[in-house]
Amino acid sequence: MLGRLLVTRLRPYRWLLVGVVVFQAGQSIASLALPSLNATIIDEGVAKGDTGTILRVGLVMLIVTLVQIACSVVAVWFGSRAAMAFGRDVRLAVFDRVGAFSEREVARFGAPSLITRTTNDVQQVQMLVLMTCTMLVATPILAIGGIVFALREDVGLSWIVVVAVPVLLLGVGLVISRMSPQFELMQVRIDGVNRVLREQLTGIRVIRAFVREPVETARFEEANLAVTETAVRAGRWFAVMFPFVMLVLNVSSVAVIWFGAFRIDDGSLQVGQLTAFLSYLVQILMAVMLATFLAVILPRANVSAKRIGEVLETASSVLPPEAPQPTAAADGTVELRGATFAYPGAEQPVLHEVSLRARPGETVAIIGSTGAGKTTLVNLLPRLFDATGGAVLVDGTDVRELDPELLWSRIGLVPQRAFLFSGTVASNLRYGDPDATDEQLWAALATAQAEDFVRAMPEGLEAPIAQGGTNVSGGQRQRLAIARALVKRPPILVFDDAFSALDTGTDARLRAALDRDFADATRIVVAQRISTITGADRIVVLEAGRVVATGTHEELLRTSPEYAEIVTSQLAAQEASA
Repeated sequence: MLGRLLVTRLRPYRWLLVGVVVFQAGQSIASLALPSLNATIIDEGVAKGDTGTILRVGLVMLIVTLVQIACSVVAVWFGSRAAMAFGRDVRLAVFDRVGAFSEREVARFGAPSLITRTTNDVQQVQMLVLMTCTMLVATPILAIGGIVFALREDVGLSWIVVVAVPVLLLGVGLVISRMSPQFELMQVRIDGVNRVLREQLTGIRVIRAFVREPVETARFEEANLAVTETAVRAGRWFAVMFPFVMLVLNVSSVAVIWFGAFRIDDGSLQVGQLTAFLSYLVQILMAVMLATFLAVILPRANVSAKRIGEVLETASSVLPPEAPQPTAAADGTVELRGATFAYPGAEQPVLHEVSLRARPGETVAIIGSTGAGKTTLVNLLPRLFDATGGAVLVDGTDVRELDPELLWSRIGLVPQRAFLFSGTVASNLRYGDPDATDEQLWAALATAQAEDFVRAMPEGLEAPIAQGGTNVSGGQRQRLAIARALVKRPPILVFDDAFSALDTGTDARLRAALDRDFADATRIVVAQRISTITGADRIVVLEAGRVVATGTHEELLRTSPEYAEIVTSQLAAQEASA
């Protein structure tokens, strides 16, 4: 997966990579030339007292050094550009893929894991690209070139290279084989830390209300300790690597000097040649060490690439049609024909052959006990899920045959849990319609019974909203979410228990405003509170995913035991609280 990801995503930057190869090659060749020039200075200049040779060759060494520096800087610049662009593109690709996921895929991966894959995992692969561009290209040139130049200086000492390089590779390979499983486990445990932290930040008020701080602290410590232990195990092996490399390097250097001294003594080797051979040996071993450094990064990057690939290769279960069907005018008719839905792996469907019809100007309410499938039912309309059986139709066309953008433009959904984005009141409302004027925003706020408290804010429409809407009350957040759906003025309005945070007076005024301002719209209301739905044109009672009764409030009181039980229990609760 790593190779495929690199080939696919680095293709647009191949000219940058060509530049990296060219300038890294130039830098490496310059590095290989320096020891030979230094040997010439020693043997032809210093040993013979030839000042002219020292100055002439010294000037050449200076020029070669400047070329080496310039090539290194340019190569790093090209490599950094390619690596950063690669990371940007992969993050964007993962983000786009996640944005296309249905609720099923998001639930499968989990939000914490998707965040880790988009950030930490991409960073690991990006680091590999950066290190490869700045180091790996030079490594084979230095290693192979060093061997060639070392043999040119003296073949008699080459056996040291033959012994040192395999020993170094064997030891480093052993260390890497032990580190790779730890890196794979590391990414999984980082997911665990993200999951615990996300839960704690989201549920901080619940934690404090139930005095669960010690328990949650212990949970975080457990997840944090798991990451720490894995990192320490990997770090211990990593700590062994460089002392081993330095040991091989130093022992090899000592061997070169020791055996080289005998060859100098018998006249078969000169001092300058020994110095050059030693420099080339160091370059060879350093090249191997650089390769091993990249080999340390490679296992973790490979694990990260697999995790990124899982996201990129996962197709959404809700796919746009290949040939979207044209529809009639957007009048807002909604129909479910024997709609069934089952989660993957579930023993029983959540919805069983649900059939209902909502026409323009009607208010259809859906009520039922907890877990009856109300939210799942309304999620079928905008295709957050696809029905596993039957059909869902909007304006007479199956939603699976409609262009998603067209479908979403016809539905204004207010989810069960109101969520606001960081920004301002206006920026949140314009999620419904980016081109809405201030007058249209105020009109939507007035219908949603939110105008008063927004006008009371010093900044009005430009009042700041924190992430999640945490700087406004639950009821205010709910009304702003309703106003956001109203701004787009869709022919179909879906309220998924959207009035639960409102008091009965505000609830009544809002429903009256909807009847007045959106009289022609199809309104589907999921509610728990009976007072919210008594005026509905039709009430659908769900029980265990099945429609058990349909009718008006008065009809259901007479004919539906399930509905009557809900009404009785709420009235009893109200009397008890009074």
